[in-house]
Amino acid sequence: MPFDGYFLHCVSKEIEEAENSHIYKIYQPSREELVLALRKKDFNKKMLISVKGGMARIHFTENAPENPETPPMFCMLLRKYFSAARFTGTETFGFERVLCLNFEATNEMGDRENLKIICEFLGQSSNIILARESGKIIDAVRRTGIENTSRIIAPGAVYELPESREKLDIITLGAERIAKSALSHGGRLSDALLSVADGMSPLVAREMVYLSGLDDENYKESENLSPLVTVLEDLKNAVISGGKPYILYDDSGTPKDYSFLPISQYGNFYTKKEMESYSELLDTFYRDRELAALQKRAGGDLERLLKNLISRANRRINTRKAELSSAADREKWLLYGELIKANIHLITPGSRKINVLNYYSESGENIDIPLDPALSPAANAAKYFKEYRKSRNAEQTLKALIDNDQKEIEYLNTVLYSLSKANTLSEINEIREELTLAGYIKTNRKTGSKKKKKAPEIESLESKEGYKILVGKNNIQNDYITTVISSKGDLWFHTKNIPGSHVVVLCGGKEVSEETIEYAATLAAAHSAAAASSNVPVDYTPIKYVKKPSGAKAGMVIYTTNKTIYVTPGEKI
Repeated sequence: MPFDGYFLHCVSKEIEEAENSHIYKIYQPSREELVLALRKKDFNKKMLISVKGGMARIHFTENAPENPETPPMFCMLLRKYFSAARFTGTETFGFERVLCLNFEATNEMGDRENLKIICEFLGQSSNIILARESGKIIDAVRRTGIENTSRIIAPGAVYELPESREKLDIITLGAERIAKSALSHGGRLSDALLSVADGMSPLVAREMVYLSGLDDENYKESENLSPLVTVLEDLKNAVISGGKPYILYDDSGTPKDYSFLPISQYGNFYTKKEMESYSELLDTFYRDRELAALQKRAGGDLERLLKNLISRANRRINTRKAELSSAADREKWLLYGELIKANIHLITPGSRKINVLNYYSESGENIDIPLDPALSPAANAAKYFKEYRKSRNAEQTLKALIDNDQKEIEYLNTVLYSLSKANTLSEINEIREELTLAGYIKTNRKTGSKKKKKAPEIESLESKEGYKILVGKNNIQNDYITTVISSKGDLWFHTKNIPGSHVVVLCGGKEVSEETIEYAATLAAAHSAAAASSNVPVDYTPIKYVKKPSGAKAGMVIYTTNKTIYVTPGEKI
């Protein structure tokens, strides 16, 4: 993320709004996050300082992380030194990614003293350091060992800025000097800009090349390099003025990047959105990014669970089909039993087999029947009859079990489809709740401590006739709109033998036009596993003909008196 020197310079101007405010609370939600609650007349905000890897930043926040029950030692130390401390302003060091927050506090003797919270935003080496005005370090979130001779961050050491390569300051030296220095380097022009310009990120360097219209690799072949000077001059003015906060979003609505100027190098691949402030930008960006990551983890866990359950059910079916095929020999056991009974007088006790005429066969051949010499002739016949009954009962049981397994796979596929279409954490949580209620996810929740469930948020559209149309996004929502919201006269739609959403037209028994029927059917097809197909069959019938069998899983219904319409998803939406 481009929390570079330029961006920090812009953010620091916003942080200065808190000047002369007082700290009234200090939190440390995690080892790498700090929250300072600041207030003064007409100002009451929380400042978040984060040095998490890939998430280092500082800004005012409306979404402060939750605090642990026991404050960390560094938090207790800050509370000791900063009781009612006054924020006196910020200090920057050129375009180094270091911001110093200055405070005036009262020590244990009642004397006023100046303290610093030094925030270093240096990737994996980011740090929060508490120091006195002299630079003597009191403590830090990340300490270095004394063997680190280049720079020691430890109590008692004197703070030194991170070692930096000598680069050019665009504000003091100007755009033309930056351009000339970049042109003297080899390699790509964007890499050259990155090497010479202090505070510039790869994103901004690429943007400068893109806006200049120069070839990033063959820029030295151009006779006119003044466009680079022009865009660098615009960059300089943006940094001086504080720029404007922008977020880049992909097609799924996930934030991908941010900057202090509008980014054009991606064309229409990303959508850029201007925010009201840098704090709003950073708050929104990292909140949405963490939410997207949380959704991905939660959805990924459920997807793995569902695929494992489907695979397990398929293995059970294969095993039971193999057992079923062995049960097909039951007629042979019945034949053996009947022939032993008919020829019992011919069997000598202790015989291991008997050869008898098979009078059930049209050809009338003789067959050998194996016998257990330890059993009497009658007991041998009883043994074969028992095997016959066992095989017959096993066949009936196995067929029922295979049917249940196939229904379970059908159900799990509907849940897997719903998960693939879930766009919010609440929709994922609804699917998790569904699987918990179905017994696929174990829970330690006690019966007496159940919270009152909120009604699902259902997507609602409207037909040209003015009828409200409801679309379920998962089986919890499907059940809700079909069995709770709808009335007997409403029209119910679902793709024929294809996992998908329940769609209901709330018409109350009134006549619905063919256009509305086609629109609702198209919605059902578009919200199904056949969304990419054409000529999709969709069944529809009044709700009074849709029944949920007792004990059926969420979203599972049976229906009758239906009609079928064929539609292509997307045509009428």
